[in-house]
Formats: sequence, C-alpha cells, structure tokens
Amino acid sequence: MFNIFKLAGRNLLRYKRRTLLTSTLITLGVVAVLLFVSVSGSFKAMMVGQITDSMLGHLQVHKKGYLASVDSLPLNRNLTDKQIKKVRQLLESNEAVEAYSMRIKLGAMFSNFKETTNIRLNAVNPEEEMSTAPLLTKRILEGKKDGLIREGEILIPELIAKGMKVKTGDSIVLVATNKDGSVNGQTFMVRGILEGISGPGGRDGVIHIKDARSLLRIQGAEVSEIAIRLKDIESLPTVFASLKQELESIRNKMDKPMFEVHTWEKISPFFNIAKMINLMTLFIKIMLVAIVLVSIMNVMIMAVFERINEIGTIAAIGTSPAKIMGLFVVEGFFMGILGTAIGTVISLVSIYVMNATKISFDFGRQTGLLLSPTIGSSDVISIVLIVIGIAVLASLQPAWKAARMDPITALRHV
Repeated sequence: MFNIFKLAGRNLLRYKRRTLLTSTLITLGVVAVLLFVSVSGSFKAMMVGQITDSMLGHLQVHKKGYLASVDSLPLNRNLTDKQIKKVRQLLESNEAVEAYSMRIKLGAMFSNFKETTNIRLNAVNPEEEMSTAPLLTKRILEGKKDGLIREGEILIPELIAKGMKVKTGDSIVLVATNKDGSVNGQTFMVRGILEGISGPGGRDGVIHIKDARSLLRIQGAEVSEIAIRLKDIESLPTVFASLKQELESIRNKMDKPMFEVHTWEKISPFFNIAKMINLMTLFIKIMLVAIVLVSIMNVMIMAVFERINEIGTIAAIGTSPAKIMGLFVVEGFFMGILGTAIGTVISLVSIYVMNATKISFDFGRQTGLLLSPTIGSSDVISIVLIVIGIAVLASLQPAWKAARMDPITALRHV
C-alpha cells in the first residue's frame, strides 16, 4: 500500500505542469466557495439581526389563533392575566432567554386635526422593549432616542409623517375602537419619526403600553403578544421546540391549546431572502463539485492515455489490476488534498484580512455597517471532504479503464 502512495506522488511530480494546473483549478473553486459562504453568512446574520433586534425578537408567543387573524389586529384574542403569568414562569426559568417584552398591537385612526389616516400601533413597555429589540432606537430618524417612549408620546412612521406633514413636537389625536365596540380618542405628542421597519409601506408606530390600555379601556394586564430575545440565536431551534411543547400542552376547558409559539422565520417575509442566500450557497457548492469533477476526470483521462505503455509494462510484470486502479485513484486523491489545502489556507487568510481592514457597507438607511465574514469549522470540513471525495470519484472511471487494459495491447501502443 505504501508503494502505491509513493508511486502516485512520483507520478504527480513527473507531470508538474499538469498537476499544478489541476491543483490551481481546485484551489480556485475552494477559495470561491469558502469566501462566498463566509461573506454571505455575514450578510445573512446582519440582516437577521436587523430584523429581529429592531422589531420582531427571536420568538413570539400569542393566544391560539391570533397569528391567523393578525391583519385585523384582533383585541378579542389578547392574552389574559393568568395566561401571561404562565408564560412568564416558563420564560424566567429558561436560561436561554435574555429578555422578553409585552406588547399590545392595535389599529387606530391618526389625525393631525386636518386630515385623518389609519395607523398600526405597537404599545410597549420601554424598558422591556429596548432589552428585547435593542436596535429599535437606531431606527428613530428624528427626535429623542433615550428612553424610547414616555406616556403621552408617540413614535410615528416616516410614511405618515411625510403624508400628513407632521413634525416632532406636534400634537395629534388617536381614535381607536375597543373590543366592546366603543370608540375612544386621546391626544399624543409626536416624540420622533420612525423608519418604516416593516418595509416601504410600513405604517407601524409606537406608544406606551399604559396609553394603549387607557385608549382601549383595557382592565388588567392583557397583551397581544410576548416577544422573546435569546442570549444566542443559535439556540433558537432548541428553545422553540421546548417552549412549543410546554405551552401547547396547556389546554383550555374545551381541551384545545391556549397558546401558539412562532419563530421570527414564520412571522417575517424576510426569511425568504435568507432562504435565497442558502440556495445561492448550495448552487456555488454544486459549481465547485462540477469544477473539481471535470478537472480531475480530464487530467486522469489524459494521464491514462499518455501512460499506456507504462501501464502495459507494470501489468506485464505482474502488477494486479486492483493496484493499477489504486495508483490512479491515489493520484486523484493527492491532487484533491493539495488543492483543498492551498485553497483553505488562502481563504482563511483572506477572511482574516477582510476582518482586519473593516470593510463597511450600507443596508437600507443603516450606514457604516461592518462586513464581518466568518466561517465555521463544520463548513470548512464539509467543503474539504466534498472536494476530496469528488476528486476520488472522478478518478475512478479513468482508473478502472487503466486497470482493464490488456498488457500486450498496451505495450504495442505508440
């Protein structure tokens, strides 16, 4: 076995130009994939962070059936005092949970005393909300950011501010209908202008949760949703499965689930963009496989063709077909290792340089965001193993052809 490895190494050194060309192609493929995976992973993580840390949280708990009718912001599907206490107990006993925020979501009419339009409101406790969505204050385009919101104040979306010609410090009126059908109005002072975090058509404003209870005449501590932030987003699948099992096992008098738990992926349409990034990464990996497969197979076919006399000689002196086949497979294996080793080193050095140079870019209105490409050891190992595996597989057909050659015919070949 050792002799086969030794001969394979010598054969690669005999044909240095061909070996170098093939290894270079493999190296370029590995570098392209590792850099793409690291950069796209960084962008995806930043995008997810912007969405979850400025609006959604990582998880949300609602009363069963709320999300199915969320477009109408139903007040009759709010969580009650007793239900909130059960959720609190579970969250406070879970070490993976960093913070959570109680919210009331409602629709209202927004008036500047001249014109009226509709607005969607998120009523929050400022301290809880800033812990759960720490990037929310960075979305405030105009006005005070410290403390987020106080009673009697409102953060209005940019779209409504421009359309209604409302500025910071102006007084406005909100009119809302509670779940009993009665209408109530309340005056607010515009504290700030908020970037449309739910997209260009965003009409989401923010008020204090006490003002929402006053406006809707809510008695008690009921809320529409509980947004949850985890200490590490990587623990999301585990925490989600645990909370889902615990909360959905709680039944009402009709033996039906009282709660529903959803991840940000279920709630946000931006998850489709994240899936597109994953699809692009898969496509790049397929391209790498194609490059390696064609390169190795082409080189090994040429090697067999150029060394027909040599194959005939070693076959004539008693070398078994299995050893001849193993010789060519090992050559492909060595080229795969050489290309992936060089490509991995170049990629890791490039990632380090990109992090050291602190490349910045803009995302929406967020400027100066740092590109922080990183790649996990599992990704590196999987890509290396795929490349080496494909290199070996690509060598099998030429190696099988060499092993089946008739020694006499091979020796006569000119």
